Amino acid sequence: MALFAKKPGGPSPVRRLVGESVSRRLDANPAVKRAKVDEAQIFYHPDFLDAATCDRLVALIDANRRRSTVLAEESVQDFRTSDSCDMDRWSPDVRPTDEAIADLLGIDPVHGETMQGQRYAVGQHFRAHFDYFNEAQAYWPKMVETGGQRTWTAMIYLNDVEEGGATWFPTIGIRVAPKKGLLLTWNNMKPDGDRNTATLHEGMPVVQGTKYIVTKWFREGNWIKA
Repeated sequence: MALFAKKPGGPSPVRRLVGESVSRRLDANPAVKRAKVDEAQIFYHPDFLDAATCDRLVALIDANRRRSTVLAEESVQDFRTSDSCDMDRWSPDVRPTDEAIADLLGIDPVHGETMQGQRYAVGQHFRAHFDYFNEAQAYWPKMVETGGQRTWTAMIYLNDVEEGGATWFPTIGIRVAPKKGLLLTWNNMKPDGDRNTATLHEGMPVVQGTKYIVTKWFREGNWIKA
């Protein structure tokens, strides 16, 4: 069978199998809790990272941050106002976390994109968006070359935030407040492997303090080429 969908959208056996495998693994992990919603597969792992690891990753973000961007033909300046940095997956300060995320989900690390660190100061936000790619957009052929569609997203909060900065899924009514060390992960696909519009989510504005997170996206194919 073809690895990537020939037509935009639609169910995918490959993505369906990934969703089934990861959700079974997470459900079997006593440290992981599943969100009580039917519209999407969303899981939480409290205290996934210890405080010292969180602090090291925060320092890396501060040292290497740049203006965040979005994958679109025309970027809207106000859509995503945070700072970001691409984290060296082979660095001794990054690799243990990078590989621990893949192990938690049971996904081969070669499917994982470069982990991204993000910093949100007061007032900064990321408007409601999907993590999966729009296969009808002009950028899709390039995404096929780098592993195809995104399947799972994993996000870790690196600090507590005094006020604001929650991750909000408006369609299903879930709002997750930043808590140091907490990992939040979800399947961007439906059980049949089609894109799940219920995964629309927003990084809400920080009201007081600064928010730091790292995000890891996984592809249906290989991000790292042999």
